[in-house]
Amino acid sequence: MMLDYIAYSLLAIIVIAFLSSAIRILREYERGIVFTLGRFTGVKGPGLIILIPFVQQMVKADLRVMVQDVPPQDVISRDNVSVKVNAVLYFRIVDPERAIIKVGNFMAATSQLAQTTLRSVLGKHELDEMLAERDKLNADIQEILDQQTDAWGIKVTNIEIKDIDLNENMVRAIAKQAEAERLRRAKVINAIGEQQAAEKLVEAGRILAQEPQAMQLRYFAALHDIAGERSSTVVFPLPMDLLSHMTPRPGGTS
Repeated sequence: MMLDYIAYSLLAIIVIAFLSSAIRILREYERGIVFTLGRFTGVKGPGLIILIPFVQQMVKADLRVMVQDVPPQDVISRDNVSVKVNAVLYFRIVDPERAIIKVGNFMAATSQLAQTTLRSVLGKHELDEMLAERDKLNADIQEILDQQTDAWGIKVTNIEIKDIDLNENMVRAIAKQAEAERLRRAKVINAIGEQQAAEKLVEAGRILAQEPQAMQLRYFAALHDIAGERSSTVVFPLPMDLLSHMTPRPGGTS
């Protein structure tokens, strides 16, 4: 009886071990790459997977979008400015067979490729372009990465440049440049205002010249405005044609 009990127990353990190694369950976002005696025989999943123990092995692949930080890279721009740039990379597996078979470690390979591509692409642009045209640079880097990782069954969905770190000297230089640009714009706006004011004055002078009495009325209006100011001295030009009515005419009476 004791021997029978031990035999049944061993048999139950063997059956349980067999089933545990033969039955696998894959989630919706997982795929299993199955190898039979070392040779690729197919991609399984999701759901219940049955393998032949000791004959078949399975490697899991996650199809979800993966996020990976690209470490800070020392980049020299086309105008010889040294900056540190880091980014974040989004990618996913679209072909589990190639992602497992074609490359030893697709995570490390994609990360290294992203670092070299980031340095290569940004080195072709000037600093102003790096700061102002990030969307275009992101699209260029993504396109290059996507083309090179396609052979690995990897789809690069997006890459975003996070930070561009400048040294203090360059920050001060950019601040001076921005201040000079603001002063230039202020001078241009002031000159445009002077030009428009001069044009309006010329137009007003032409209108007033059409009627001589209009100029006299304008003088009186200006005098009224000056009288409202708190000033002890008022200098006002008096038209000579007004004095002609007050001075005696030659050969006549005053």
